[in-house]
Amino acid sequence: MAMAGSAVGLGNIWRFPYMVGEHGGAAFIIIYIACCLLVSLPIFFAESIIGKATRKDTFGALESLAPKSRKVGYVAILASFIILSFYSVVGGWSFDYLIRSCAGGFSGLGLDEAKTVFASMGGSPVESVSCMLVFLGLTAMIVGAGVDKGIGRFSKISIPVLFLMVVLIAIVSLRLPGAEKGVEYLVKPDFSKIDGPAVAAALGQSFFSLSLGVGTILTYSSYMQEDENILSAGGWTAFFDTVFALIAGFAIMPAVFAAGIEPAAGPSLVFETLPVIFSRMGVVLPVVFFLAILIAALSSSISMLEVVVAWLVDQKGMRRSHAVLAVFGAAALLGSACAVAPRVFSTCDFISSNVLMMIGALAFALIVGWKMPRERVLHYVRYRFVYMLIRYVAPVMIVAIAVTNLL
Repeated sequence: MAMAGSAVGLGNIWRFPYMVGEHGGAAFIIIYIACCLLVSLPIFFAESIIGKATRKDTFGALESLAPKSRKVGYVAILASFIILSFYSVVGGWSFDYLIRSCAGGFSGLGLDEAKTVFASMGGSPVESVSCMLVFLGLTAMIVGAGVDKGIGRFSKISIPVLFLMVVLIAIVSLRLPGAEKGVEYLVKPDFSKIDGPAVAAALGQSFFSLSLGVGTILTYSSYMQEDENILSAGGWTAFFDTVFALIAGFAIMPAVFAAGIEPAAGPSLVFETLPVIFSRMGVVLPVVFFLAILIAALSSSISMLEVVVAWLVDQKGMRRSHAVLAVFGAAALLGSACAVAPRVFSTCDFISSNVLMMIGALAFALIVGWKMPRERVLHYVRYRFVYMLIRYVAPVMIVAIAVTNLL
């Protein structure tokens, strides 16, 4: 559940729908699912193998398996820290919109007014930074409670609740007049809209959605019991993540089409257009939706914080409480810069997503596929075709994604 919580997040509710809208609907979904099965899942297995085999944090695990590659551990830790910092800004937006929806602030809101609300929120340093700090503080409280009492307990409660919330929104969305056009967009593929950038986007979305390349899965796997099955854990995590993304698509796209909004609206789709749609459905549904967004953001942010905390505890000998406070303070500084300076936000997003995560994932795949003895790898994954995917397919596709994103 903790792994599923790491995977299920804003990437599903916020990023997946607008990516589908920008890249052809159903055809993009088919490519996305194929990428999950052939590329992202093998990388997930690679990270899990390293974590379970070493029982160490990201840096310690790489140091024990491939000493010459141990510096990649710093790359993964840095990526987690940077993502946590700017991710907390988006989490702060979710908190802000939840408060606004509870106060009935979106009642009767028009599209122009919704865009003004988002612009004014982003343009207010006090508001943006305050909400970011609240979100980051909630994340730190959960991680500070530990893996079992904090992360595990939160995930066991939040993931089912989040699932039910999004299902509720999907039911309401599908009943809107004109929603059938959105359903058709999601189920009838038009492969003429698929090109190189669309395939790269599908690969990238599946990759980022499963939180790969930053040591999250590696860190959680180091806490697994010896008798726990890596294939089962990875398979169920990918299943939950993909199903959740599809449900989110059916929750949002029919409502978008029903309101006559352009599906390729981009990253602003959730915060600038959906409040308009939900404002027409009463007071309760906007609250439910933005509470779901907040829970999704927390389920992912705690995994990013845990990677850095685990490194400080294992490698630097810090107490967990002190490590959490240290990372909170540093992330608060960088997060504040991201909240008040859009260029800092976009730079952090680009560096972590297109550079650091790719380096980390490539290193994990190469270490498992080429450094670890084949028999040891097969002990964990059992099937030779999985080993071949890790050894050959995953590294090639990671390089292809990185090159495409950088061009």
